[in-house]
Amino acid sequence: MTYEFLLNKIQRSKELDFGVVFDQVIALFKKVYLKGCIMLLITMAMAFLVNIVFTAIGLAPKNDLMTAGIDLDSFFEFWVSNVIYSIPQTILITTLSTGLIAGFYKICKQTDLGEPVVDDYFYFFKKDYFSKMLTLGMISTGISVLAQLLFFIPVLYVFVPLSYFAILLFFIPVLYVFVPLSYFAIIFSNNPELSEIEIVKLSFALGHKKWFLSFGLLFVFGLLGTLGIVLCVFGILLTISVVYLPIYFIYKDVFGFDANTEFGETGVNKKQDY
Repeated sequence: MTYEFLLNKIQRSKELDFGVVFDQVIALFKKVYLKGCIMLLITMAMAFLVNIVFTAIGLAPKNDLMTAGIDLDSFFEFWVSNVIYSIPQTILITTLSTGLIAGFYKICKQTDLGEPVVDDYFYFFKKDYFSKMLTLGMISTGISVLAQLLFFIPVLYVFVPLSYFAILLFFIPVLYVFVPLSYFAIIFSNNPELSEIEIVKLSFALGHKKWFLSFGLLFVFGLLGTLGIVLCVFGILLTISVVYLPIYFIYKDVFGFDANTEFGETGVNKKQDY
């Protein structure tokens, strides 16, 4: 699919039903929860190794918050410094996790469509894709850091003495970019031929168009995903991957998986007339 074709689909997309997407997520999660658990375990292992390497070379984020005591000012100063200090580590972890999540979405697609399932979590770690993953990791990290600084810098230097309500207002940039950034992996997974900038533009176009639905579903399934901790501490690994599936179904309903068909909200394929 071309960038213009996908952008046109976003602009023409209809409202999606929260309840329908909710039911679709639950149905697919029952089939892929073990695969999601494996993906998370691999992600955690990679993040752990990255942290070890960065600690060894002296580039790990600081962990000295408790030494000076905790108050609001020291917390914000600690957070801002670590947001900036951990940029190289965040870029690498974001790059690796984007590839793993994209591979997980590929497995979800095969399972959902009844195709032969190949559990290749590292499919997008091939040479043809890795440089694109790295660029997306840098862009994602840059956007995330900028959004956090837009929140923390005004709070730290202006509003802390005045109002806690002002703090909530400046949290808006962080909340807003969270949704578009969630679409990086799914759009990359299904359209790896697109350029990095096109993937970013489509992610923000779709995230903006479906922001409230996306945020609502991510929030609800984020809460449901944490219920696994009730079973045992590690039970959350079996349930938390459900948070990735709302993005999958919103993508499916807006774009479909075939350049010659369109998936409407009823799930019925309709031929394009262009």
